[in-house]
Amino acid sequence: MLFRLSVFLIMGGLLGSVPVVAADLDKGKEINGTCAACHGEHGEGGKKGEYPRIAGQQVKYIESQLRNFRSRTRVNIPMFPYTQERELSDEDIKDIAAYIASIELPNKMPTYTGKEDALTKLLMAEKVMIIPRVEGDLENGGRLYQKQCAACHAKSGKGRGMFPMLVGQYTSYLKRQVDLYLKGDRPHDEEGTVGLLNGLKEDEIRDILAYLTSIQEPQE
Repeated sequence: MLFRLSVFLIMGGLLGSVPVVAADLDKGKEINGTCAACHGEHGEGGKKGEYPRIAGQQVKYIESQLRNFRSRTRVNIPMFPYTQERELSDEDIKDIAAYIASIELPNKMPTYTGKEDALTKLLMAEKVMIIPRVEGDLENGGRLYQKQCAACHAKSGKGRGMFPMLVGQYTSYLKRQVDLYLKGDRPHDEEGTVGLLNGLKEDEIRDILAYLTSIQEPQE
């Protein structure tokens, strides 16, 4: 009995020590060359919010959405050729998600040393992610966000785990997704097509979106 227990503990220790294969960031960067056509080289998205910012997004969220696109659980025609025709594998999804999450975008203009040429200055400026402030009651929006949204998306709006980062995202894109949730075209949570958003009024949603544009944290 003691022998069996010892073998069990040794095997358990060996199994528990099996290294987790790290994502291949170089492979992820290569795959991102395809994503860049819509989401930009640095994952900054479309300038008018037609395509969302994906840089810095939560790894688990990116992975889950790519799998949803691939299985057509979440129908998105522009994503179809990249997730199905390309036959995006689970390994590819892991690599691209890790790479995208690793991208950091500054949200204030760079300080130039004077040694940069014009092209370098342009490239430095293009990486800056500034989301314009939108109208709304910031106090009410903050109160609603912290009460209704922060448990999943974090007090800072940066998301956690399976829940996406909202701060630093294009307001027009967020509003479009809210409208899809409210119409039932995209499930918001595990409860199905009816969730917290359905209990909010239009002006309350506007205030929350305004609040999100007010809490962007400058990177030093």
